[in-house]
Amino acid sequence: MPESISSAPHATPLPPAAARPAGSRWAWAFLIDLAVFLLVFSAVYGVYALGRSWLGPVTSGSHISQNPRILPLYSFYSLTRIAIAYALSLVFALSYGYLAARSRRAELVLIPLLDILQSIPVLSFLPGVMLAMVALFPRRQLGVELGSILLIFTGQVWNMAFSFYSSLKTIPRELREVARIYRFSRWQRFVQLDLPFSTIGLVWNSMMSVAGGWFFLMACEMFVLGDRDFRLPGLGSYLQTAASNGDTRALLWGLAAMIAVIVLLDQLLWRPLVVWVEKFRLDETTGGERKASSWVLDFLRRARLPRRVAVFRRRAYRTARWAARPLERPLRAATPVILRGPRVAFEHPVARKLAGALLVAAIAAGAAAGLWQLGRLLGQLGLAEWRQLASSAALTFLRVMGAVLLSTAWALPAGVVIGRSPQLARALQPVIQVVASFPAPMLFPVVVLLFERIGVGLGLGAVALMVLAGQWYVLFNVIAAVAVDPQSSTSSKASKRT
Repeated sequence: MPESISSAPHATPLPPAAARPAGSRWAWAFLIDLAVFLLVFSAVYGVYALGRSWLGPVTSGSHISQNPRILPLYSFYSLTRIAIAYALSLVFALSYGYLAARSRRAELVLIPLLDILQSIPVLSFLPGVMLAMVALFPRRQLGVELGSILLIFTGQVWNMAFSFYSSLKTIPRELREVARIYRFSRWQRFVQLDLPFSTIGLVWNSMMSVAGGWFFLMACEMFVLGDRDFRLPGLGSYLQTAASNGDTRALLWGLAAMIAVIVLLDQLLWRPLVVWVEKFRLDETTGGERKASSWVLDFLRRARLPRRVAVFRRRAYRTARWAARPLERPLRAATPVILRGPRVAFEHPVARKLAGALLVAAIAAGAAAGLWQLGRLLGQLGLAEWRQLASSAALTFLRVMGAVLLSTAWALPAGVVIGRSPQLARALQPVIQVVASFPAPMLFPVVVLLFERIGVGLGLGAVALMVLAGQWYVLFNVIAAVAVDPQSSTSSKASKRT
């Protein structure tokens, strides 16, 4: 006993217990988890409250309050409509762009059709879409809400579909050969090659799409057809009502709220996405200028709640697999050889060609019927009307081409400069989004009055109005193209070294 006592001091001492000082890292992590939980809970409750409102009875001629205290609620309504329209646009763009890029025959039809659809103004869809949705849901507010969402969808989807299609067509041959060598399935190629390669372009065009949604928000939330009132509570209707009543104070409050929402979207969504998609660049060089950061990503990385949810999901999956093993063993013993399922009909080349031919024939029949009706309508025009129609079409073409040239003249060099400098892109990103999202109906009267003051007619003024709407598409696409090109980054670095 004494020997054991004497040998005790020579034993290996235990490590000291870690003492948590006041205000330690644990308390900070708890606060982050609490903030994430409150954010998720608020989002779920907002969706629930919005769903109850949409499934309720139709409230025709809703009163649009001009009280600034209602702006947070109106901002939530408008942001939800834009978010749902963006989700629909993303699904449509991925499906449409993939089909057009992977099938040569479908490409010959889908790309011209997409070009025609994007050339149709958003306001021309307004009466038909709104009346169709109200006819589908005559007793529910859901019909009017879906009509507004689909109108925002028509202003967002086209450039996203073109972006994804062009990204798929420009995938390097080496990457396609690697996917072919490793025998990727269609789903594996889409998830591991097509989608990552096009992510940068999709993110920048998504910014432009959401900006386009804000651009036409006033028209999509304020629609009156005859004696039927389809106004919806939101930021767009708030701004339109304030502008119609000449309420400058309410107008300034609405613009401040819209700018605040756009800046918050930039900080909470677009900035983290821009930083996250850096890993999809083809440029393998690393430099100080490529290091971008986002406080939202740092905040989420410190939070333990998302990691615990992921661990819980993995454990639940393993538990389910372990519980299903007794049921799998008799099946494996009884059927050691797994028979291959029946061949899908559309995997056969003849069946696929037949289905494609039927689809093309259906589209051609619809187009022929439309052309026949259009021909009958145009046949009623006289020679004077034909001359006026031809001259009007020529003037419209010249104005559109002039607007494209003016937009490209400044947006192309500016986009190259911004795309080559990540610091400049991070600094100007929220500014460009705010300017591009400024509502068009508020700009047009100011521009027209300005041209009247300086003696410029509406014929040339229409070119400036089109430049206001079209220049941002060129700028965002040039920034995305330069950002994804590895040669532009290396050349800019070399020029800086010299």
